[in-house]
Amino acid sequence: MREAAFIKQNKEKWLDFEKAIFTNNFKNPDELASLYIQLMNDLSFAQTYYAKSKTIIYLNNLAAKAFQKIYKTKREDKNRFVHFFKTEIPLLMHEYRRYVLYAFLVFGLFVTIGVVSAMNDDSFVRLILGDNYVNMTLENIEKGDPAAVYKGGSHFGTFFGITFNNLRVGIYNFFLGIFGGIGTGFVMFKNGIMLGSFQYFFYEQGVFWESVRAIWIHGSMEIFAIVIEGAAGFMLGASILFPKTYSRKISFVRGLRDGFKILISTMPFTIAAGFLEGFITRYYNTMPNWGSVTIILVTLSAISYYYLIYPHIVKRKFNAQYGII
Repeated sequence: MREAAFIKQNKEKWLDFEKAIFTNNFKNPDELASLYIQLMNDLSFAQTYYAKSKTIIYLNNLAAKAFQKIYKTKREDKNRFVHFFKTEIPLLMHEYRRYVLYAFLVFGLFVTIGVVSAMNDDSFVRLILGDNYVNMTLENIEKGDPAAVYKGGSHFGTFFGITFNNLRVGIYNFFLGIFGGIGTGFVMFKNGIMLGSFQYFFYEQGVFWESVRAIWIHGSMEIFAIVIEGAAGFMLGASILFPKTYSRKISFVRGLRDGFKILISTMPFTIAAGFLEGFITRYYNTMPNWGSVTIILVTLSAISYYYLIYPHIVKRKFNAQYGII
């Protein structure tokens, strides 16, 4: 059978199956299992007769999503919380990994713009950070404590205030993606410009290392989480603009659901960053260099591993377990 005839013969079945997976439109688990078997038969046929076809990629991805649906209630995954962070989020991060790349590139561009603008315009930092903040920081630098701003307020007050604000930013970062990703881009722009100009300001004042030791104790997870939330926002925007084989409604529901899950996954890191800022960062200039560097490296490694490396490990194990290529 020619590939075109094979696709024409089964296309409607595949699209119905695809739609049913994302709307949970199954009468019972046996129906899902039966349709899955048919799908695997089609995949095997395609692998045999159309080895280099894109049809195999499509069917393989559809089979993977079906497996997730069938096996998400397996015995070892009775703990929904554990399954969510151990398996579900890593698989989503692998599926949407290109949006993570886009988010890092966009955020990096905005940080660079912030640095270059601060380098070429002496008033830019004051425009972005405000005169009061700049004047206060200059006074702190003269006193030999550049990041003294982090010592203000109580431990718990700072922790709750900062954490609430960062969670709010993350929520805006995701949900504003509903405007085709433009809203998310604006949040990324605002934070990227601020970070770039902020760090250049300390560099210009000759206290860059001191600022790094303080800011990135909590900033490693805080900034990384903003980027991941931005990726979720871009996913939401893309689900509206580029529905692919789905109807626009189903694509939007899928993007909203998957993006919201990723947003939820960043919250423990955001809370941890708030804790570090409230309880640890204020001691940056009294702890040894190795102490602050260790905290920065450990926090950055942990969140990088979870979102960038671990998803590939989980995906390989998933494919190997269920015979998916």
